[in-house]
Amino acid sequence: MKSLTERIRRHSRTIILAVLVLAAVGGLIVRLHGVVRTELVNRTGQTFETGVVTEILQDNLQEDGTRVGQQTVVVHMTSGAKQGEDLVTTSNSGYLFGAPCEVGMRVVILQSVAGETVITSVYSMDRKEVIIGFALLYILALCLVGGWQGVRGALGLIFTFAAILYIYLPLVYLGHSPFWVSVFICVITTLVTMALIGGFTRKTACATLGTMAGVVIAGAAATAFSHMAGITGWNVSDIESLMTLQQVNGIQVGGLLFSGLLISALGAVMDVAMSISSSMQELCDQNPSITRMELMRAGMRVGRDMMGTDSNTLILAFAGTSLSMLVMNYAYDLPFLQIINSNNIGIAVMQGLSGSFGIVLSVPATVVMAAYILCYKKPRSL
Repeated sequence: MKSLTERIRRHSRTIILAVLVLAAVGGLIVRLHGVVRTELVNRTGQTFETGVVTEILQDNLQEDGTRVGQQTVVVHMTSGAKQGEDLVTTSNSGYLFGAPCEVGMRVVILQSVAGETVITSVYSMDRKEVIIGFALLYILALCLVGGWQGVRGALGLIFTFAAILYIYLPLVYLGHSPFWVSVFICVITTLVTMALIGGFTRKTACATLGTMAGVVIAGAAATAFSHMAGITGWNVSDIESLMTLQQVNGIQVGGLLFSGLLISALGAVMDVAMSISSSMQELCDQNPSITRMELMRAGMRVGRDMMGTDSNTLILAFAGTSLSMLVMNYAYDLPFLQIINSNNIGIAVMQGLSGSFGIVLSVPATVVMAAYILCYKKPRSL
């Protein structure tokens, strides 16, 4: 009876804390929902609608398989002011815009209506069903394979995306520091994700503290690298477009690079911290007499096995996003000094190494904090 009462009391605290956190986050989202955005481009009368290609009047496919120029196609509109009508339109069939149309293909139409005049063109293939379908399929696989833990993980993932879309972006748009906003996002997503996965336990507290230590270390390493290498958030490739936002809305463009680094490193650091904390908690449960120093040694052995693979994961992730640039550099046979000193290479190296610093140094930080938290009732034994 006492055990049941204690369990109910423990769960009630968890529910209360979860409700308070969700209420606070929900209130912040509601408050930020009404942000009025400055219109940078006049889109009066311009809409994106859906349609289905029913006929190809003129193709641009060449004998060698390439496409030159544009296609002329008939599209049956399935939304918008011209829904139900067949419109003759064009598709540039380019790599960034347009689409190589085929009969039966669902496409997105860029439609401009001015009185009786309608100007249309094919913007792209309609991919929303595929994107949403694959996302739902992933969540389903996560829940089926992971069971209840998978459901919790899926909820944490949804919360993280919601926090970025509905909290991070509006706050940055309002002119707040991207770096400190990303720190705030890392804190709340870590708290919520860890609580969902591990509950409000000492293990979760250890993992949360270890994650925050790793993220702070990654940010400090990036700041030091930036200062010594002369790389700032103003060296990114799309700086000219971002300058427009800075001039119109006062967005702190320079902090976006480091803000993105913190958020990208969060997942890997969180994985390391939770795995180490969970392993150390299991050791304490299986051997209640284990000393603090023995627990620290065991935690470090677990951490050493993880840090190599997780560091590779993060570095390869950043390298993967730069493969197109690396292939171009290789094809043009650029000199080593030109490559190593280019801004794009410097940014990629900074992102990969700074995040890896966070992963590697989060291991001892998590181990030390977990040893003291999990063995807080035990006398020190060296």
